[in-house]
Amino acid sequence: MAGGSLYQDGDEESITDINVTPFVDVALVLMLIFMVTARMIVARGVDVEKPRSSVGEDLKGTILVSVDAQATLYVMGEKQPDRATAQRAIEGLARAQTEPRAIIAGDTRVAYGAIFMAIEVTKAAGVTSIALANDPLQEGQLPVLPR
Repeated sequence: MAGGSLYQDGDEESITDINVTPFVDVALVLMLIFMVTARMIVARGVDVEKPRSSVGEDLKGTILVSVDAQATLYVMGEKQPDRATAQRAIEGLARAQTEPRAIIAGDTRVAYGAIFMAIEVTKAAGVTSIALANDPLQEGQLPVLPR
């Protein structure tokens, strides 16, 4: 019989089972998209040219403090007009965490004093675990000092 089913049991009931295969496919694709975009979401902030180094790693769930080439201070991507405002912003973020941590990303063209000021403001806000951000070196690449 053409078009007939291989398994016939004699009754003509319709199939009521839900096919979950398309659901699983969609769920896996969404999970993949979230995994790829999660890095971009966590690494939000000001675009600065960070120094390159062969050591260091990303710390998740941290307060991001950035200093751009003009020595402007940013906390979590928001420009801060002065040190006191930046300190209050960091204090507010630190209160929300049990063990507050901060990453300071400084542009390679900014003076050392501006980076040190960002460290002082962060410590004054009560954050004791501070790391400096860097971009990883490519294989065979040597660190280059700014001019």
